[in-house]
Amino acid sequence: MYAVAGRVKDEDIALVRDRSSIVDVISETVTLRSAGGGNLKGLCPFHDEKTPSFNVSPARNVYFCHGCGQGGDAIKFLMDAEHLTFIESVERLAGKAGIQLRYDTETGAPSTPRPQAGQKQRLLAAHVAAVDFYREQLGTPGARKAREFLAERGFGRDAAEKYGCGFAPDSWDALAKHLRMKGFTAEELTAAGLCKPARSGSLIDRFRRRLLWPIRDVSGDVIGFGARKLFEDDDGPKYLNTPETPIYKKSHVLYGLDHAKREIAKRGRAVIVEGYTDVMACHEAGEPTAVATCGTAFGVDHIQVLRRLLMDSDSFTGEIIYTFDGDAAGQKAALRAFEEDQRFVGRTFIAVSPDNMDPCELRLARGDLAVRDMIAGREPLVDFALRQTLARFDLDSVEGRVEAMRRAAPLVAKIKDREKRPEYARKLAGDLGMDLEPVQRAVNNALRSSGVDQPPQRAPQSSVDSPQRLVEREALKLALQEPVLAGPMFDALGPENYGDSVLQAVREAITHAGGASSATGGAVWIEKVRDACADLGGQVLVSELAVEPLYVDGQVDPRYVQITLARLQGGALATRIRDLKSKVQRVNPVANKDQYLALAGELFSLEQQARALREQAAGGL
Repeated sequence: MYAVAGRVKDEDIALVRDRSSIVDVISETVTLRSAGGGNLKGLCPFHDEKTPSFNVSPARNVYFCHGCGQGGDAIKFLMDAEHLTFIESVERLAGKAGIQLRYDTETGAPSTPRPQAGQKQRLLAAHVAAVDFYREQLGTPGARKAREFLAERGFGRDAAEKYGCGFAPDSWDALAKHLRMKGFTAEELTAAGLCKPARSGSLIDRFRRRLLWPIRDVSGDVIGFGARKLFEDDDGPKYLNTPETPIYKKSHVLYGLDHAKREIAKRGRAVIVEGYTDVMACHEAGEPTAVATCGTAFGVDHIQVLRRLLMDSDSFTGEIIYTFDGDAAGQKAALRAFEEDQRFVGRTFIAVSPDNMDPCELRLARGDLAVRDMIAGREPLVDFALRQTLARFDLDSVEGRVEAMRRAAPLVAKIKDREKRPEYARKLAGDLGMDLEPVQRAVNNALRSSGVDQPPQRAPQSSVDSPQRLVEREALKLALQEPVLAGPMFDALGPENYGDSVLQAVREAITHAGGASSATGGAVWIEKVRDACADLGGQVLVSELAVEPLYVDGQVDPRYVQITLARLQGGALATRIRDLKSKVQRVNPVANKDQYLALAGELFSLEQQARALREQAAGGL
């Protein structure tokens, strides 16, 4: 078990595992699609991959990634995906399931509900209280400037409520006092990034006289705020965001993702805008897939978040649509986005606002339809990048054309779809007014130097080196996935029937966990076996076998279990028979008559058993 598991009653942990839907938990961050056999698959949130190897078994409430080996139940997923402690994960799931947890005290006193959660839950709770405080402040006389700011951009009271907008009052410590009255400590408020220590030693608010937007993670929890300057005498930056905290990592956060995630997965596209009001404008205009970064450039971590929602893989390609102003800064941002384009398998586009207007300004000036039309009129990002690159050179001169070719050829080389590269090389030659041959040569040189077409390095996969290993894995899968059916038949065959040391370790772990006969299945049983396994490789294998489909069409029945276990035992007997035959051949029947007869008798008995098992196994075919 996890080191801190004893703090919560074991039966309560089992209840949390049983009532927590692994599909619901994982679907908060990963788009899952059918993998056949009742399982689901998606892009792994724990490593970068282009082909889905992350498998989820709803029937057993567990997951496993064949690419990186991560696996477990809903509790383990939250621990790894959201960096929670074991107790925080249990408490998060218990809260969603309406389960009142009981805690064991160190002195052995009666179990009572724990008064405080872990650090992350406390920081999240502080943010919930802060959201309520700031939203109330938006209606006060001192927040008139904030309300006017929203109204001037076409957002009324309903929109402000929908997106949780608030106002930080003209006070140095109004929020600090409010939250201290609710029981939060100075250390918690500082760690949350809501307040900061003053030189006097007191606690002051981080935000003051600003319009605020709550920033939520993909699961909907408020983890920070974005604050917009309203007053000319405010000498701070135009936008001020929550600093890095234990729960807020700006490189992983996309504003509006909590509203957009389901539509992103449903429509297979995401629209990247630059600001909070742009997200609001797109959503209000009928484009509910818009998200924005929070105080940082769109980068690798943001890409990974979206790829998992888009199911951006070799077998499914979504759309990423960047929206940038048409000015120099917007063009530069678009070209920077193209540098990261290689990380998406799907198609990437750019939608440039007319007259250098951002989506919020466009909606205000020309209405909702204009915003939707701008996005509908998107163009491939590579086309935009090539056009912007060529525009920097004098194509009427030889020097300009050659330099433009040198700068543009690497862009063509970066195109993921290799079948499109010759066409773009031909287009580039036409735009430059040059022959195709030198342009194609420049693209090929760029390809060789960049290593774009090098095959990706894949994580090692679990291997099955013989038909017997396949049978051994199938037997263990039955014990893990269908213990009620496998039960006594499985338990009767010990580790000696498995020819691989890791498989033997899993078989022994099943015994240490009480045997298949004692289990009812599901995440609790699988976790129990994994905890009982002393071999690290075996622990990973337990997670893998828990989601690997069984080799049977339709429902598993006792006959399939009987056939599989007969084949398991028969394979082990075949190995013993081969070894015994070798030994018999080395014994002199004259000089060692008694030994020879004993071995021959044992061999005959084993062959009889093997024949019976073969007939038993063949009977179900």
